[in-house]
Amino acid sequence: MTKRHIYLTSPLKKEGTRALPMIEFSRTARRLDFGDADTLMFTSKQAVSFADEIDPKWKKYPSIAIGPATKKRIESLGGEVIYSPSSFYGKVLAEDIAKFFASRKILYLRPAVISFDSKAYLAAKGITLREQVIYETLCTEYRRDEKPPENSIIVFTSPSTIHCFLKNFDWDESYTAVVIGKATLEHLPQNTDFVISEIPTIDSCIKAAVKLNHTNSY
Repeated sequence: MTKRHIYLTSPLKKEGTRALPMIEFSRTARRLDFGDADTLMFTSKQAVSFADEIDPKWKKYPSIAIGPATKKRIESLGGEVIYSPSSFYGKVLAEDIAKFFASRKILYLRPAVISFDSKAYLAAKGITLREQVIYETLCTEYRRDEKPPENSIIVFTSPSTIHCFLKNFDWDESYTAVVIGKATLEHLPQNTDFVISEIPTIDSCIKAAVKLNHTNSY
């Protein structure tokens, strides 16, 4: 039985996978506009790192952290996490914010493109979420002959990695996608064979891909 190739579309390199980074990040802000904010919200570890580059004073504010990697980055840089939800799906997240932080003045330090419009959802509930775009996600370009072979397992860690993959390559029906969560799943091509990671982390995605490889060789 031949093992299937596992391709990781995150910029990180992980043992047991073939690196196929689909995205890169570029900082777009020179300063952080805290205004009257009393709480920050981060949905990616990249946003935390860029905030730290721009103005270390972000650590004076308590933070809402979306995802274990985001929470870990905040705490490793000396920030305080006051809430890290169990669900990372956009609508559920927005409902949690509306329920627990209605009186807070939240500043969402975010990428240019997001998978769920939390601001509009919260506005419908009478909650104002102020946002500042501090970085953008760019697609890495590949030649057509760098396309993963048939039967590959492709690990997608964000909607952007799917978007950029499809910008480079046509989807092959023999592929199996491993996705980090529901928000990412929604961006897959229709009728795609997929597995959702049990925990929304890259390591959990890789674990799912390896398990799939053991049970689904060809």
